Amino acid sequence: MSNETSPAQQRKDALFSKKKHAAARMSGQELQSCDAFAAQYMAFMNSAKTEREAVEVLEAQLKENGYVPFVPGMALAAGDKVYLNNRGKSLIVATIGTAPITEGVRLCAAHIDSPRLDLKQHPLYEQEEIGYFKTHYYGGIKKYQWTAIPLSLHGVIVRSDGTKVQVRIGEDEGDPVFYITDLLPHLAGDQMKRSLGQGIKGEELNIVIGSMPFKDDKGSELVKLALMDLLHEKYGIVEDDFLSAELEAVPAFPAREVGFDRSLIGAYGHDDKVCAYPAFAAALAVPAPVHTSVVILTDKEETGSDGNTGLCSSYLKYFLMDLAECFGANGRHVMTASQCLSADVNAGFDPTFPEVLERNNCAYLNHGVCVTKFTGARGKSGTSDASAEFVGTIRRVLDAGNVIWQTGELGKVDMGGGGTVAAYIANLDIDTIDIGVPVLSMHAPYELVAKTDVWAAYRAFKVFLES
Repeated sequence: MSNETSPAQQRKDALFSKKKHAAARMSGQELQSCDAFAAQYMAFMNSAKTEREAVEVLEAQLKENGYVPFVPGMALAAGDKVYLNNRGKSLIVATIGTAPITEGVRLCAAHIDSPRLDLKQHPLYEQEEIGYFKTHYYGGIKKYQWTAIPLSLHGVIVRSDGTKVQVRIGEDEGDPVFYITDLLPHLAGDQMKRSLGQGIKGEELNIVIGSMPFKDDKGSELVKLALMDLLHEKYGIVEDDFLSAELEAVPAFPAREVGFDRSLIGAYGHDDKVCAYPAFAAALAVPAPVHTSVVILTDKEETGSDGNTGLCSSYLKYFLMDLAECFGANGRHVMTASQCLSADVNAGFDPTFPEVLERNNCAYLNHGVCVTKFTGARGKSGTSDASAEFVGTIRRVLDAGNVIWQTGELGKVDMGGGGTVAAYIANLDIDTIDIGVPVLSMHAPYELVAKTDVWAAYRAFKVFLES
């Protein structure tokens, strides 16, 4: 038998796209680096489940690496490292490049908020001698997924005197956790006739927080009183202090390796910390960029990016304008010359639910970071839709850096869709395209990604910031 390939096969090899598992394209040494990076990412995930915690953890790393707070008008030179902490809920990191600022910056933008349950402003109540917190869900969730799992509580309480108390309960061994009940199947006949979206209603997402009454057995609401007494003892708060609190209930699960081969990572909040952390790590790994590198880790994306810590506000624009002024440049001209990777996740192909994705135009686990030319819904509504020229630029950068990457859309046409912060950055006249890690079970309390794709995202952001 001849080992020679046929002319047709030779032409296919030369002309057709090639899809190949990332592990088959990586050396043993690179696979070790991939595993080491995954371990760092998992440690970050366990320490930073909310946007406030992410900023706190990453700001500490910035200080360790020589970054200093940015001050408008400060003298800056190539190699200088600055950052801006926006209200403790978003972060901008910049390393000054050797090229003139008028050539633009290389910008990576990711978000550090994730779907969760926020406490209402009057959350604490007692019903039939059980204490509860009332919640209002944040972002797009399947409400039924948040019942019957352990929850932890994170956030801040600002007391009437203006002092601030940090809360983090349910993550450490020995901590109590919290819980939302569901009906037992034996009595759930009527509930199971509801549509899936109404299986659990928003006002049924009530968190169990205790059941012991105050030691005096006279009077009403003794369980609520006992709980308030505990909170006053631990945090020095009264009930009205919930009015000026931001408390978030999130899954108490730690990040874990998944599968016999440990090739996957399960965690809460992959969307979008699985892009935020690689982008941040890439910024630290490029201490001497050609073009000034800027990484923004923003808040509020899951609710539309509104608010002064979300990218519909002007804080990124103001930072870029102030940065330009440090060099006597026009901020508008700097933005026009800049390039951005909007670092957000895409839906990975799930063989159990293949009908929602179009196989030739979707992302697959272990096939690398996914470049998404456009997002939006149905007729591309709400997308910036990167130009062919800019797609070509990014394609060349990734290929030159030997990055493993793929392309994909967020679902079939008219199936649904979604948005990212790309449009808000593109509206500043910055060339922008989405790029991120494929995720299974996106927006669930526990999401799934592949280690090789996380590594590919880090490599992509690094070579882009070096370009």
